[in-house]
Amino acid sequence: MNHRGDRMRTFARWMLGAAMLFAGLSHVFWARRDFQAQVPDWAVEAVPLDKDDVVLASGVVEIAFGAALIALPRERRTIGAALAAFFLAVFPGNIDQWRKHRSAFGLDTDRKRFIRLFFQPALVAWAWWSTR
Repeated sequence: MNHRGDRMRTFARWMLGAAMLFAGLSHVFWARRDFQAQVPDWAVEAVPLDKDDVVLASGVVEIAFGAALIALPRERRTIGAALAAFFLAVFPGNIDQWRKHRSAFGLDTDRKRFIRLFFQPALVAWAWWSTR
């Protein structure tokens, strides 16, 4: 890849890292209730955690991903693959939010919640592309 392409991927990786840090911190501190709307009921029935615990745990994971994307450039491929898998793993929560008509983050209509579903593949692609 050319030097410009490398810089674009590095910039995209750093932006994704910053976004993950922000998202993780928001899970832990100021948006916990909104994120609980994305936790499917079946997820808390399968583990000994409540929705708030799941949100907190996923926030810690997102903070770790964000920090790793920035601080561990030599491990970027592994981190990117794991983050893409994480985005796939949480996607059922987005589907559940849409199916159960749960409002959060301004997603207060079925149309908005449905459109939001199309952003998850973009996140998977961003994680993959920026870490190759």
